[in-house]
Amino acid sequence: MTRGLVIGEALIDIIGGTAEHVGGSPLNVAVGLARLGRGVDFLTHIGDDEHGRRIAEHVESSGAQLVSGSVSARRTPTAVATIAADGSAAYRFDLEWRLSGTPEVGPPLFVHTGSIAAVREPGCLAVAALLDTYRTSATVTFDPNVRPSLIADRELATERIARLVERSDVVKASDEDLRWIGPDREPESTARAWLASGPSIVVVTRGDRGASGYCAAGEARVAARPVRVVDTVGAGDAFMVGLLDALWARDLLGAGRRADLAGIGLDALTGVLETAGASAALTVGRAGADLPDRAALDRQSHWRP
Repeated sequence: MTRGLVIGEALIDIIGGTAEHVGGSPLNVAVGLARLGRGVDFLTHIGDDEHGRRIAEHVESSGAQLVSGSVSARRTPTAVATIAADGSAAYRFDLEWRLSGTPEVGPPLFVHTGSIAAVREPGCLAVAALLDTYRTSATVTFDPNVRPSLIADRELATERIARLVERSDVVKASDEDLRWIGPDREPESTARAWLASGPSIVVVTRGDRGASGYCAAGEARVAARPVRVVDTVGAGDAFMVGLLDALWARDLLGAGRRADLAGIGLDALTGVLETAGASAALTVGRAGADLPDRAALDRQSHWRP
């Protein structure tokens, strides 16, 4: 098992009404890992249209493989992004999410999902079933990356997120996500509750205030790297890519390594968070979700103030 599987939405981000970028949180994770030289298969739901062909070319040119059956939508999803003065982005979506069958890929080292794919019917039901199918061989990783504008039933969405957290080995969420999911609790409290429900690692990102990771050994914290922010599109996805890449480098992925992952120490977790933060820092310094390649990440990872 030398490949990972990413499941989730792919779309075209339309920024400022004119500029178009290939996007979607799971797509960004697949492409980001492929740019780092990792073997990745990507299962999604796009159309056989101009936008869909652009997405397919983007995925394959990065080195990732589009799983057969991914080109089955009536039209390719889009998201109109509005960028605020601080670089943050708000989205308006035109998206349908469906999956059918089990993808014809070998047992993966890990399976990652999140964002719209985790909560939007009917595809979210298939995603949950696929995670159960692959958990016997794979580390399961999850990033809720909540999109409130697409959620009609808040209670149902939070229940689905909670069930996916329980099935996962590694969960990453922003403090903003956690405030939406648990508005009456501090993000740290929700993260600790999630850790107790099943995962080996729960990570909370806090933008320019760095990130925290929780595991059985305790809590690790890292500061954010200083960077001139162009926009934050793809920042959380880049962090997830760095997180997965660092765990992969430490041979902590795969069901056979589940006990070792559960026993990760604070020094190792701190190193993982630092790699993830380096990946995010490179991405926010560029327009759109332009995730780094291996050479750029290695340079940033070795940077010291």
